[in-house]
Amino acid sequence: MADLTEQKCTACNKDAPSVTQEEIAELKPIIPDWNLIDVDGEPRLERGYKFPDFQTALAFTNKVGEAAEEEGHHPALLTEYGKVSVSWWTHAISGLHKNDFIMAAKTDAIAKEFVTKK
Repeated sequence: MADLTEQKCTACNKDAPSVTQEEIAELKPIIPDWNLIDVDGEPRLERGYKFPDFQTALAFTNKVGEAAEEEGHHPALLTEYGKVSVSWWTHAISGLHKNDFIMAAKTDAIAKEFVTKK
C-alpha cells in the first residue's frame, strides 16, 4: 500500500462507505500508536502526544489544524500543557473512513517535526 502520508482525503457524504474490518486490519499496522476507540457508538482513532511545554503543544496543534484545513477533514484536538490528544473519525458517516487513517499518518509525520532530543 502506498504511503498514507502521500495520499489525499476524498470528499465524504453520509453515503460514503465506512472502512471494513479487513481494511482496518490492513491500515492499522501503518499507524500502530493509534488506538481504536468507541465514543457513543462511533468508532474513532485516538492518540496522545507529549511535548516539553504548552507552546510546543500549541504549535503542534496549529500545524495539525493547517493540515486538516488543507485536506478538508477535521479532528477533535485537546491541547494541554505538554500534551495534545487527537481524535479522527468521519462525522458524515459517524465512523471510520480511509481519510481518518490518512490523517492519522499525517499527524504522526507532523509530530516528528516536534520531537526533542532526550
